[in-house]
Amino acid sequence: MPDEQPIPDPADHYRQHELEIIYLLTDPDDNQPLWTLEDLAREMDERDIMPFVRRLQEAGIIHRTSDGHIFASRAAVRQVQIVGHNVF
Repeated sequence: MPDEQPIPDPADHYRQHELEIIYLLTDPDDNQPLWTLEDLAREMDERDIMPFVRRLQEAGIIHRTSDGHIFASRAAVRQVQIVGHNVF
């Protein structure tokens, strides 16, 4: 029925948050390559960002330092340089 709201896909929620993290970490106008998890959560207005960070880290798209800072991998930076902030 056309009047019904479509059921949101949980995968879209994850994908949007992951893209937002990648874009924050690779913003060419921002000279902040390292982010703390707390700063990233505050910027995204998301209380628990660890599920998103963990998935990106496991995929090798971001790296995490021993003191809890995260940064984009060279491949992620290059991808954003090539295609911009479009769908990854």
